[in-house]
Amino acid sequence: MKRIYSDFAYGCGPRDGCWWDNTCDLPKFPSLEIDISCDVAIVGGGFTGLSAALHLAQAGVDVVVLEAHHIGWGASGRNGGFCCLGGARMDDAGLDKRFGRDGRLQYRKAERDAITLVERIAESHGIDIDRHSKGETELAHRPKDMDDLRRAADAVAENHGVEAEIIAKKDLPDHGLAGPFHGALTTPIGFGLNPRKYIAGLARAARDAGARIYEKAQVQSLNKAQHWILDTGRKVTADQVVIATNGYSSDDLPAWLAGRYMPSQSNVIVTRPLTPQEQEDAGWTSDQACYDTRNLLHYFRKMPDGRFLFGMRGGLTSNPGAEARARQRARQDFETMFPAWRHVETAHSWSGMVCIARDMVPFVGAVPDQTGLFVSMCYHGNGVAMGTYAGKQIAGLIAGHGDVPVAMAQPLSKFPLGQFRRAVMPAAYAGFMLADL
Repeated sequence: MKRIYSDFAYGCGPRDGCWWDNTCDLPKFPSLEIDISCDVAIVGGGFTGLSAALHLAQAGVDVVVLEAHHIGWGASGRNGGFCCLGGARMDDAGLDKRFGRDGRLQYRKAERDAITLVERIAESHGIDIDRHSKGETELAHRPKDMDDLRRAADAVAENHGVEAEIIAKKDLPDHGLAGPFHGALTTPIGFGLNPRKYIAGLARAARDAGARIYEKAQVQSLNKAQHWILDTGRKVTADQVVIATNGYSSDDLPAWLAGRYMPSQSNVIVTRPLTPQEQEDAGWTSDQACYDTRNLLHYFRKMPDGRFLFGMRGGLTSNPGAEARARQRARQDFETMFPAWRHVETAHSWSGMVCIARDMVPFVGAVPDQTGLFVSMCYHGNGVAMGTYAGKQIAGLIAGHGDVPVAMAQPLSKFPLGQFRRAVMPAAYAGFMLADL
């Protein structure tokens, strides 16, 4: 396999200490012991792969999911649990320029539909996801960012048909959002959840619908003869294949992917439960899902059990030392932002990889010139909702009734420098840091 980080990034080290692993058991699935055949083989047992499996199985398709570790092992089982608008890093002006106003509104509708889909799956399958937060709140880390948030409120009204709430700096404490912020914008769409409980329920739903799910079934090669042949140590023969590996993809599965995605690390820490007095001391009593206005943003929320989750972009290299330094930076930023909690231990910390496209929009579609091969990936750190939605969309394409938004249907462009594309990241991060000052 041709991956652009060291082997450490794809092992157990980065996810060691993940709080979500303590919150529920995952359903167990067998390893692959014999050669099998199916209509559709899905590579990856995360939000995208399991959503695609669920919707295909419900349509009567014989579908197999092949997961290298256990379901939700990648970003789907170790993210911040924000089910929110997003999926692209392109602003409205960029979407208008590339796809026109209609294309932009179509994509923004997809963002809302993605959240609704997660709600519907959780409700219809009885999945307790520890839901909380009435939408999400963006906090201004500089006074001048309030002008951007006011413009963003107008955009929310046009794109999503709802009224966003501007909160002045002086009113933040009344909302339980005290801190080094200069105001905020609350958009009443989305919520926080426990991603492990969601992925566990999604896997059960896919299994119960008829999908066959195999764990410890890492695909080593993918070749086309009369049918697609996937080698996991056993042979899987499929008419069609979906690659749903996102930030944990390989440049040779398929070869077309080489240079067309950029994994980027994100770190999360979780505190012990905060007492009511500790919450009052910090002036943070809200259960809103929040993030700040930085390009290299922080995201954070108080969870239903009183624990506080705090996340940020991670390091640019992956090894034990870099992982330790990234976790330390997350802790330092947490203490800077919430000094009243400097004494509060964060026993749980981990990292995972989000996935970025050069064009800054997700891709859901067929691989050019390779009949029966599909890819869905690049959610830019917002994969809870958008990954679920993309899985449904890819299932629709395979079943012949797909209607993928035009912004998501454009094949991925290549990054410069090919397998050495990570070399552009230090300069990009430095630029973002300067812009955040």
